[in-house]
Amino acid sequence: MDNRIVITRPLPGDVVSMLQQADCTNIWCSNVDEPLPRATLLKEVPGAGGLITYPGDRPIDAEVFDAAGEQLKVVANYAVGIDNIDLEEAKRRGIRVGNTPIHVTEPTADIAWLLLLGAARRAYEGQCLVRSGGWTGVGPNMLLGQRIIGKTLFIVGAGRIGQAVMKRSLGWDMPLLYHNRSAKPELEAAPYNAQRVSLEEGLARADFVSLHTPLTPETHHLINAERLALMKPTSILINTARGPVVDEAALVEALKAGRLAGAGLDVYEEEPKLHPELADLKQVYLLPHVGSATLEDRQWMMQTTVENLLAGLQDKPMPYEVT
Repeated sequence: MDNRIVITRPLPGDVVSMLQQADCTNIWCSNVDEPLPRATLLKEVPGAGGLITYPGDRPIDAEVFDAAGEQLKVVANYAVGIDNIDLEEAKRRGIRVGNTPIHVTEPTADIAWLLLLGAARRAYEGQCLVRSGGWTGVGPNMLLGQRIIGKTLFIVGAGRIGQAVMKRSLGWDMPLLYHNRSAKPELEAAPYNAQRVSLEEGLARADFVSLHTPLTPETHHLINAERLALMKPTSILINTARGPVVDEAALVEALKAGRLAGAGLDVYEEEPKLHPELADLKQVYLLPHVGSATLEDRQWMMQTTVENLLAGLQDKPMPYEVT
């Protein structure tokens, strides 16, 4: 295959060898694990038949497609989210787009629960206390957190990841609420017995709110100052979806004012930058966007990304094509 292939990040496993075994010989791969400078991307894409991209590469748009040229056939995104790609422009040009939708489900659900537990049980403060040498022994009033058993969990976006988070809640005997564009009868039956509610009702009733929506114009700042004000002052917000789903400045103000007990975040509005006051809030449990970051799942994602790319180049059905 003589198509040029551009890979914007080094991926787990030997992606170049995999492509070479498929008779791809014209490969350019970044050797730096950080967002590819725009100028470098535009310099390398001319003549490319396929791109392997990462969510931090944004935007993959008309400018990139123009620079690549008319032979560009496929963009294989190493992620489930595809908000970094101009899908309408790709469709208009006949460029196929693939992603990895099922691969991130279980590890991201695990991270959502890590954030929930960490925020509820004040894990960051506990770590700081122990590591600083300031811990003088157990005390009856030390780092009192929140109980989780029997508390109400509200899932915003009941897709694969949202449902995986719900599955993990069964061991905690949590009443379940969910908000989704369409009803999910299977979630309203045993063992979940979840209740579908409006966003506003769920925010008002829940003790824990976990976000699992894609980033679209409609979900940008879905959780804003007005909706944060609906939440209980004892409630905790978890976000493993996309950072801009939450108005970060409004979240900081709610936390500072005590209108919210805490938050657990793996994604941020302007990654990798944080709101300047967010890191100072002890009631916030922060992770660096590691939802799918297990060795096994990232290698699985890489293999599927390569399969998507090769199928697109060969005009074959892709394992996971965005429609």
